[in-house]
Amino acid sequence: MTADDLLARHRAVLPSWMPLYYAEPLELVSGEGRRVTDAQGRTYLDFFGGVLTNMIGYDIPEIREAVERQLRTGIVHTSTLYLIRQQVELAEKVARLSGIPDPRVFFTNSGTEANEAALLMATNHRRSHQVLAVRNSYHGRSYAAMGVTGNRGWSASPLNPLRVAWLHSGERLRGLLARLPEADRVDAAVEDLREVLATQTAGDVACLIAEPIQGVGGFVYGPDGLFAAWKKVLDEHGILLVSDEVQTGWGRTGEHFWGYQAHGVTPDLLTFAKGIGNGFAVAGVVGRADVVESVPAISFSTFGGNPVSTAAGNAVLDYLLDHDLQANAARVGAILAEGLRAAVGDLPEVAEVRGKGLMLGVEFVRPGTGEPDAALATRVFEACRAGGLLAGKGGLHGNVLRMGPPLTLTEDEAREGLAILVDAIRTAAAEAVAR
Repeated sequence: MTADDLLARHRAVLPSWMPLYYAEPLELVSGEGRRVTDAQGRTYLDFFGGVLTNMIGYDIPEIREAVERQLRTGIVHTSTLYLIRQQVELAEKVARLSGIPDPRVFFTNSGTEANEAALLMATNHRRSHQVLAVRNSYHGRSYAAMGVTGNRGWSASPLNPLRVAWLHSGERLRGLLARLPEADRVDAAVEDLREVLATQTAGDVACLIAEPIQGVGGFVYGPDGLFAAWKKVLDEHGILLVSDEVQTGWGRTGEHFWGYQAHGVTPDLLTFAKGIGNGFAVAGVVGRADVVESVPAISFSTFGGNPVSTAAGNAVLDYLLDHDLQANAARVGAILAEGLRAAVGDLPEVAEVRGKGLMLGVEFVRPGTGEPDAALATRVFEACRAGGLLAGKGGLHGNVLRMGPPLTLTEDEAREGLAILVDAIRTAAAEAVAR
């Protein structure tokens, strides 16, 4: 069966609003390390890792063996109505690493479910459905998670069980705060928060949910210290802080284990997903016991934290810590960031090379105007694939090339990918000028 046949079958039975990457969509059939192979036998260096999910890479013996050990027991699922040793062990590790005092952990299957659970806890704790969220954010595809998503391209429904008030993100390139000197943006963001509380809420707000680095939003983020400045105001009103660490967690930023730690503050709840399962479905929320225990009725997740996924999660976390992959993310990410800035940072089509560790974005604009150029981003994206590199796309305007390679990426692989990226960007930019 050809790729065209599979594509036709896909379109016949799956919804049209499920996007497929590339003009000629790929079927990936095998992987090893940081490389994947498609159905036609071509191998690619993977700089997107299943949307930052294959955090350790592909076919990692320690993870495969942990899952196979669990499978050999014959127990794939029991539900959380029974004790699950792997779940308890992973919860203990996550609780210890969270930085949150007296924490409790609740496992789910996805980041969407984790954020939904965090919102459930926060709104019950505060007895309020009022929530603060951040413009250009993304938190998932369920009703409440969509309700706090500040990106119209991902808001698939106007229905919302929450009353949401929106804050400026404090990002460097776009928005009202970007017009200010960087040293003034935190104070301006705090002023914005106070005004929103005074004008758009009725008091007793449940929480602020925010990403330390906005993933789908194009890897944009406010100044370090922004969360701490926000939290000082939140604490005056008893409002909780929820840090969405679905993409920033587990050392990906290089400088810290969690994205919130760049701000010198500890959240009341944090959510995690993606990388901790390295492809297996495991996610969750960890938070202060008094907040987590606010749920007033029985609740559980049938598949959340099942024996197989938590076996994988334990192996992933052990591997991550044993190999100090946070340090590797800082070291190898610097090769990519510095290399891109040196090679293409001065091109008029490149508005910004940004990010931390192995969470990097390149934003493309029309020269001389600053207007987003999604078409150029797509050409770069396709050129990367032609050169043997898989990357991602994103941003509010679809004009950002996103990179989130496995944290095991080697220096040689970083330089290999950098060469492909630079060639793709320069070639696509030159073609754009020629047109």
